[in-house]
Formats: sequence, structure tokens, C-alpha cells
Amino acid sequence: MPTDHWFYSLFQSTPDLIALLLQAAGAALTPSPRLGPESPGDELYRFEAVELEAVNHRLDGVLWPQRGLAGTARQPVVKLELQMHSKPGFKHRLGAQTLRFLQLHPKVRHLQVVVVVPHYRLNLGPAWLPRQLQLVLDEVIWISLEELGQQDQLDPLLNLLRLPVLVEPELQLSSRQILERRPDLAESVFPILMQRHPNFTLEQMMVYVKIPTQELRHSRAAQELIEEGHQQGQAEGRRAEAASMTLRQLTRRCGPLSEATIARIQALPLERLEALADALLDFNGAADLAAWLQVHCG
Repeated sequence: MPTDHWFYSLFQSTPDLIALLLQAAGAALTPSPRLGPESPGDELYRFEAVELEAVNHRLDGVLWPQRGLAGTARQPVVKLELQMHSKPGFKHRLGAQTLRFLQLHPKVRHLQVVVVVPHYRLNLGPAWLPRQLQLVLDEVIWISLEELGQQDQLDPLLNLLRLPVLVEPELQLSSRQILERRPDLAESVFPILMQRHPNFTLEQMMVYVKIPTQELRHSRAAQELIEEGHQQGQAEGRRAEAASMTLRQLTRRCGPLSEATIARIQALPLERLEALADALLDFNGAADLAAWLQVHCG
């Protein structure tokens, strides 16, 4: 499921979520932020997708403190990465991008790199790394959504982060718990639910999350959320179909693919899958596929 855009939108709309996430990970850097509509204009952070020009790669996100671009020990600049699939070259890329980011932003004095993963079983690179790279990665905060869900009385915003990786019936239960405590988060909850249940009508979705209020059931906002969810679900269907077809063609051209390569291709957005489908016609073996993925997917 293409969750990158959903995560991006969530942190863009609620940038102070990063402070709450750091506290949940044990990095108590700032007092607990007041999150939600009750504190407009009092944000700690602003979100930005920063492009590293020299390597033409856009980072998942950088959260800049509102009070100064250098950051402080209690409120650092946060480089955020969201990695939902195995990617053997991820650690090397993360280290290189972190140092490149600091080179391009020399005023940054306090930086915290945060990587959110569904669990710690992902293959993100070798256990042994060059000492210089390991020094960078030793400072990274790794946050497992699986472990996050084991905390008691989880904040609705943190619970919201877990929705893309939950299976039924946990998805339904967590969605209900979130909306019971924070009805204002429906705009973030519904797109995920509609991706998972693209054939649900508005009434079925209201039953699913146990929202009985007539105002929400027939509101224009709810209708728009459901329609957006249907569109995202249809887009995901097209992407999944393209991934399946591309993998079948690659198997014929390149032979059996490793699980890591399959996961990497399944995670590609539709436009990259279409480009790969065109390029593979000229492949002569697995080496051509590996070279294409290195150039186009990092």
C-alpha cells in the first residue's frame, strides 16, 4: 500500500507529532506538546520536504523548530525517514544523505535522525558497516510501530501512525479508539480505511468506525473523505496490478527474484513501475535489473 503520501500529509498537517513520537521512543527532548485544534498558532515545528540538489533526492521530511533553524538540544532539527519495506541499501543511503544534509545546511547545530519502521525485522542493510557510517547510524532513533502499539493508553496521534501496518480486526479497533477520543482526526483515518476497504459505502464506513451521529454521517466533509478514499483505493488497485504484471515479466527476463527485490518492486509508485515495465524489454538478465533499480530507486 502506498503509505508515503499519507505519512507525508500527516506530518505536514501535524508537525508537532514528531515531538510526541520522540517522547514515546524515550527521547524526552521537550515538554509534551499541546497537539490539536485547541492550540492553533503555537506549533513547535514546521514540516518541509527537503531536496538534496547534488544527488537529486527528496528526503521524506525535515521538521524545523519554529524557534531557530540551528535547533537546540531539547528541540533539534529532525530528519524523518519512513521505511515500510526491506531495502538492503537503506543504511548506506541514510548515512550518506544525513551527512549531505548537514553539508547543505551548515547552520544546523543539533540534528536528530528518526527512522520509522513497521518492525525491526526489515532487511535495511548488513549488520557490519564501515566505522564512519556506523558512527552516524549510532545516533539514529529507530521507532518500531509494532513496539509502539504495545504501550498502554497510546495517544490517538501515535495510534494513528500505526494504521497502515495493522491487520483486521486491529485496524477496526484502533480506528474506533482514535475517533472516539479525537473525532477531528477523521480526515487522516478515512483515507487509510478506504484504501483497505475500497468498496465500502459511506454508511458501511460509519458502521465500521461506530460513528452514529447524523451530522457526520451526512456531512459534505464525510462524503468528500469517502470519495477521496475510493480514489486512493482505485489508484492502489492499478499500482498493485502493474506491480504484479511487471514482476511476471521480470521473472521471465531475469529469472527468479529475491524476496528483497520483489518487496522493493512492489513498493514502487505507479509511475516508476510503468518506467520499469518499459525498460525491462531491453534487460538481458538480473544485472540489468539491479543497475536500473540502483539508478532510479537509490
